[in-house]
Amino acid sequence: MAEEYNEALLEKQTTYHEGCPGCKVEKMKQLRRGYPYLELSFVWIVVLSTSLPISSLYPFLYYMIEDFGVAKTEKDIGFYAGFIACSFMFGRALMSVFWGVVADRYGRKPIILLGTISIAVFNALFGLSLNFWMAIGTRFLLGSFNCLLGTMKAYASEIFRDEYQATAMSAVSTAWGIGLIIGPALGGFLAQPADKYPNVFSKESLFGRFPYALPCFTISAFALVVTVLCCFIPETLHNHKQDNTSQDNSYEILEAAASETTASTGKTGKASQGSLLKNWPLMSSIIVYCVLCLHDTAYSEIFALWANSPSKYGGLNYSTNDVGTVLAISGVGLFCFQVFIYPLAERLLGPVLVTRFAGALMIPIQMSYPFIANLSGLSQSLMLNCASILINVLSVSAITGLLILQNKAVDQRQRGAANGIAMTAMSLFKTVGPAGAGILFSLSERRLNASFLPGSHMVFFVLNVIVLVGVALTFKPFLTIARR
Repeated sequence: MAEEYNEALLEKQTTYHEGCPGCKVEKMKQLRRGYPYLELSFVWIVVLSTSLPISSLYPFLYYMIEDFGVAKTEKDIGFYAGFIACSFMFGRALMSVFWGVVADRYGRKPIILLGTISIAVFNALFGLSLNFWMAIGTRFLLGSFNCLLGTMKAYASEIFRDEYQATAMSAVSTAWGIGLIIGPALGGFLAQPADKYPNVFSKESLFGRFPYALPCFTISAFALVVTVLCCFIPETLHNHKQDNTSQDNSYEILEAAASETTASTGKTGKASQGSLLKNWPLMSSIIVYCVLCLHDTAYSEIFALWANSPSKYGGLNYSTNDVGTVLAISGVGLFCFQVFIYPLAERLLGPVLVTRFAGALMIPIQMSYPFIANLSGLSQSLMLNCASILINVLSVSAITGLLILQNKAVDQRQRGAANGIAMTAMSLFKTVGPAGAGILFSLSERRLNASFLPGSHMVFFVLNVIVLVGVALTFKPFLTIARR
């Protein structure tokens, strides 16, 4: 297969289409040598911009609900918090396939620009929310137009050479994971600035009247900068309509070479055009991906609620600043691991084994959280930070392996739609995650004296069950790997 693939590449050089942006990128990849720092930077900042607003509200959501006055008691806050958090994912679930199809037809770049602009607009509006329903509406619109992750997964798999595919998917998941950590850190440090930094922000200022606007405006400003930078990224989608006289299509040559090789060896390959739902290597990896993403989003909300809740309910009684500090430290640890260690681990073990080991290791760590709440002082801080770093590193590592499997299961012309399906399914799971996590957390505070799994023990037990299901699904015959 390697010989036929190389021959196709050589022939592709002679049939390069001057008017095709995808061919231009393919030629650039053939000629370029060295580590793709520039492409890596673009992928990283775009994915970071889309992940920052998703969980930036968690540290202050408890207090936002309290300010809205919709919760009758302190125990009801988690219930309402879940609905604001899940409105984003519900909007994304409705629109992800649509944006994936549009990206396959009109290109990756227009969808990337639309996504970054929508973050700048709707996230800023969320920070100005006056009531519970405005918060839900702006988060829903933010999710509906947040079309970046699926598109960027396809883009990253196309802009990098084959030997850097693991690096590409690691960059996507690392930026995503760090955004999900730094976002809450920003939310924690910048929320309620008039109370925390009275010498800088007065009670009568904009950020005094809208105590949760500063973190949202900060993320929106970053999204605007990313929008400007994205004007200079290359398009990767092949489009040969501008060259009607040519009888050769370099993209089709590559696909034909791969198809002939697969047919000659009789191995399971990528599904044909139009049969994504019958592509079991793709669908099985998406299902496992969704289960682990369900855990990821439920953990993110539960951790913030648990840390903010009073000690009498089994929480840590942390302020937004305290939560932000823990998550910032976790972000540094995650960045170091994914950049320096994950690519090596993926080469040695492969994406499936990395996912299995990461999931298995998360279970005992999550079991320790209720006991960490019983500690105090330096010992509690050290244990909490270590556990938080490990959970975030392992969660992102498990998800990264599945991103690699998804993109290997389809051809380029299906990647936008395939990632759209993955985003829709994942968003549906993540819609359930925050709402379910909020209800579950609220319920746990009502059963502090239960004989079986009292208080927060029940919450982290449910998280471990979700991880266990995800790990179990990585084994055959459920998870099938596409052969290239």
